[in-house]
Amino acid sequence: MEKVIFGAGCFWGVQDDFDKIKGVKKTIVGYSGGHYKNPAYKDVCSDATGHAEVVLVEYDEKIISFKELLKKFWEVHDPTTGDRQGVDIGSQYRSTIYYYTEKQRKEAMESKNKKEKELKKKITTEIKKAKEFYKAEEYHQHYHKRKFSLSKLFFM
Repeated sequence: MEKVIFGAGCFWGVQDDFDKIKGVKKTIVGYSGGHYKNPAYKDVCSDATGHAEVVLVEYDEKIISFKELLKKFWEVHDPTTGDRQGVDIGSQYRSTIYYYTEKQRKEAMESKNKKEKELKKKITTEIKKAKEFYKAEEYHQHYHKRKFSLSKLFFM
């Protein structure tokens, strides 16, 4: 299995988007990119930890390529808005790609440059070597799946 960390706004929706991709074997929401050890959600929301809300994506490259994951990453958010996605504002919502391999770094940079030319706008996505990943609290994991499952119980 290969892995990469993506940040593209609130991690609930990002996790849901990547969970639907054939070849993605596991996703975990969490925090990364900052300086604060073992942050909790309230810490990250304070905008003082340096962490972004992210999704750790584990995938089988025999089934899906990193380039295909990058394509989905660019589709699920606006990488030109800096520290915000829609109504979510703060550095924790920034666009990020935290890579584990040199091949991922190279492909991410090429993809970013191509997307920037396509959009004719400056992309603010940070592309950095993955640092420590901190798993978010359990109530954040697969939030959309759980919420949708509960709504089916009430609306059937």
